[in-house]
Amino acid sequence: MIWVLASLAAWAILWWINVRLVNGPMGKTRAAKIGAPVLFGAALLILWEGMVRGLNVSAVILPPPSTIGATIAGSLDILWVDFVQTFVKGALSGYIIGVLAALVTAVVIDRVPFLKRGLLPVGNFVAALPIVGVAPIMVMWFGFDWHSKAAVVVIMVFFPVLVNTVGGLNDTTAMQRDLMKTYSAGYWQSLFKLRLPAAMPFIFNGLKIATTLALIGAIVAEFFGSPIKGMGFRISTEVGRLGLDMVWAEIAVAAVAGTMFYGVVAAIEKGVTFWHPSQRG
Repeated sequence: MIWVLASLAAWAILWWINVRLVNGPMGKTRAAKIGAPVLFGAALLILWEGMVRGLNVSAVILPPPSTIGATIAGSLDILWVDFVQTFVKGALSGYIIGVLAALVTAVVIDRVPFLKRGLLPVGNFVAALPIVGVAPIMVMWFGFDWHSKAAVVVIMVFFPVLVNTVGGLNDTTAMQRDLMKTYSAGYWQSLFKLRLPAAMPFIFNGLKIATTLALIGAIVAEFFGSPIKGMGFRISTEVGRLGLDMVWAEIAVAAVAGTMFYGVVAAIEKGVTFWHPSQRG
């Protein structure tokens, strides 16, 4: 009971600090924007720790954060190998291939208008395919190594990037397009100097959505066949052994990797679309 009361008290104190930080004179500073989620996350971890220990929750059901942290510290070599296999080889390679394929396909659709009616519905159909059905097929086609996971990721990220890019290329106004025509600009000049830059906010929306889909796709694909390494392989194996601390360690690594991946894409977006009102605010 002491653990529960101590965690609730710590939660209340951190909550009060967070409210004062956000609503105070420093509320709009970078320090407040970084400090608020950090304090909130710390409060959640403290509450989690206190509740699990105070209520004597079994580690098989939910291990405390301290146990998960100890597992991470003691298994860095295994976690690193799994990270490279799943994120670097599977998710990142599939993400790059899928994004490039989507961008090229979007330009082709924009160049050949009748493909918009024929190809986009097919892409929507492919995007609706369940990953648990696609992953085993990709494993049979491309083998048990990272290539099959990258293929699953390509399927998952292709359509969101494609739809956002096609929508962005059509976002320019008639006046802007007429102005390019008065300058005798051809299709490719209008594309690279007007329409593609104007589409960047849409494209980056698709890229940010795809960051989370890529990692999820790679992990789930490893459930259906993988060498003896990878986040998905480790999670499925440790669940069978009731090693929930290792499962949560892999989940924590995946969450941090996905967040950092999203942050990198968002930082690139801020540099590329600095002119957009959403970035100037």
